[in-house]
Amino acid sequence: MINGKRVTVIMPAYNAEKTLKKTYNEVPNDIVDEIILTDDASQDRTAEVSRELNIKTFVHLTNKGYGGNQKTCYQEALQLGSDIIIMLHPDYQYTPKLITAMASMIAYDVFDAVIASRILGNKALQGGMPLYKYIANRFLTTAENLIIKQKLSEYHTGYRAFSAKVLEKIPLLENSDDFVFDNEMLLQTMYFGFSVGEVSCPAKYFDEASSISFRRSVTYGIGVMQTAVKYLMSKRGSKGYKIFDPDGKKLTPR
Repeated sequence: MINGKRVTVIMPAYNAEKTLKKTYNEVPNDIVDEIILTDDASQDRTAEVSRELNIKTFVHLTNKGYGGNQKTCYQEALQLGSDIIIMLHPDYQYTPKLITAMASMIAYDVFDAVIASRILGNKALQGGMPLYKYIANRFLTTAENLIIKQKLSEYHTGYRAFSAKVLEKIPLLENSDDFVFDNEMLLQTMYFGFSVGEVSCPAKYFDEASSISFRRSVTYGIGVMQTAVKYLMSKRGSKGYKIFDPDGKKLTPR
């Protein structure tokens, strides 16, 4: 706990057998109350390793996609009575050592959500981020900041923390089950008036780290731009979209 707030780490997992233990070993157990892993029909021993580490483990018998996996993780975290929920990929691409800092920013009411930015600190390329991904990240981030009139250093990190009140208010179940889920969720957070902070985070790129193909990256980029336009049109009242509808489908509250 931090400041009386219950902290839960969620891990959406797919074929993370080789990196899960290393990631788990760096989670700060002095402040993390629970760890939840949802195995999205992996083809390896991810679920078995998770149970061996005494992680609360859920298994999808069929692959529900990256976004679908997160929906399960967040729902289970709320059911546990979590106050702060931190998404950490079990592929060891992001350091778990930032969990305390991220959780503290929410626990002491500085921000409602916090993202770990690979761009702050200028270490993305040093960590091995492919040049085309870096360029795409900078282009998409600049475009989104202009369209939705926000100012984040990036929108595409997979390492983020949310207060329970954010998860209970945004229509999370209206989001895609694919990779654009992350972007939709972040824009929903800002659309509904919650504050978002950032911390600098080095990221590692190696064979075992999860990564999407160039083709999937293009699909993601198109989805990101579409989400930004939906945000703008919803703000203007030009057109309504379910992902920005206050009456849209939400997670079951605690």
